[in-house]
Amino acid sequence: MDQDDLFRRLALALAIGLLIGLERGWQLREEAEGERTAGLRTHALTGLLGGICAALSVASHAAVLVAGLVSFTAAFALFAWLEASSEHNFSVTGVVAAILTFVLGAYAVLGQPLVAVACSVAMVVLLALKEPLHGWIRRLTWLELRAVLVLLAMSFLLLPVLPNRTIDPWDAINPAEIWLLAVLIAGVSFVGYVAVKYLGDQAGITVAALAGGLTSSTATTLSFARLAREQPQASLVLAGGILLAGVVMIVRVVAIAVALAPSLSSELLVPTAAGAMVLLLASASLTLAPRQAGGGETASLELKNPFDLAGALKLAALIAIIMLLAKVLSSMSSTRGLYLLAAASGIADLDAITLSMARVAGARVAPAEAATAIIIAVGTNTAAKAMMATAIAGRRVGIAVGACSAVAIIAIAAAHLLVPRLPFADSVATGSAACIL
Repeated sequence: MDQDDLFRRLALALAIGLLIGLERGWQLREEAEGERTAGLRTHALTGLLGGICAALSVASHAAVLVAGLVSFTAAFALFAWLEASSEHNFSVTGVVAAILTFVLGAYAVLGQPLVAVACSVAMVVLLALKEPLHGWIRRLTWLELRAVLVLLAMSFLLLPVLPNRTIDPWDAINPAEIWLLAVLIAGVSFVGYVAVKYLGDQAGITVAALAGGLTSSTATTLSFARLAREQPQASLVLAGGILLAGVVMIVRVVAIAVALAPSLSSELLVPTAAGAMVLLLASASLTLAPRQAGGGETASLELKNPFDLAGALKLAALIAIIMLLAKVLSSMSSTRGLYLLAAASGIADLDAITLSMARVAGARVAPAEAATAIIIAVGTNTAAKAMMATAIAGRRVGIAVGACSAVAIIAIAAAHLLVPRLPFADSVATGSAACIL
């Protein structure tokens, strides 16, 4: 590296040390002068030391960096031990922070500067959040810890080893996709548990519905329906959450379609906006409605288990069956046209049909027909989720979700058939897509 680049990297190493030293110095600000092992200046010098050792290793031999790190670690650990012995305060965090400051200073010279900065920021955040993190650990129950561990195992141990291909004669069942759906269902349950615990049932279910709708509104529907079956006193707020996830689903589908094919905007915007508005108003009325328990007091949602793994697997199996039926129906629809295919595909998944129609719109399929197919899929998916909620949660949730979904589907169909296409939507969407891309 040239001289200017070396100066910039050494300055970054110094800045990393200053950033970490700022947090360390603030944590030890109550200590008297001479009673702190390392503060602002020491960490700043440590970062610079790591950068200089790295520069020397490039100019001479890698052993220089190794010797510098070993010498620094030994010296700092000795001083930290002397301080801990005198104060009877044994903690290894300060030693690890100093070693990491040295290493990040060296990496700023040898590696990617952006990665070094990102790691230093993450380190400072973890150090600064000492009290909140310790408080959270103290409040963490065994069920919550087990839920986190199971969710991590499902996501990072089992999911990567499952075959990511179809294994059935109908080319419909993909084990990795089915397990991913189980992970999403469990994840939505866990997000809902955390949100309800810290925000209350109304705000918590709203946050969980918004987050779940971005990933899978079907998984959110199944998760909330199971909760409504277990706690019928909170069925209305959960029904509102199901409808809100449907709103997010519609917005997500339209955003994907218009971003890939702006020509679809004139056909999609008004019908989908009408359906989303109906679902949004219904969700607000259900979520904010007073919920009365049997004794006349306001009922609340009480989550005792972050998620039920067995329940998540059963719901994922249900979706697998639905996907199989949809695939069989779609394979039979070649003679019945594009719309029957869209209706069958929308039963379990909207992304596939949306991406397919957006890619062929204006090429092999007219934009109006592609938009109609997406609208049919949205309506089918909305109706399917209402039937799932009814089957799992029971009559009360079924009536609420089913009636509101029916009105939304009628609004979508009426707007698509009766409202003329927007003459300015294509140009607006084209400009918006260009800005996004």
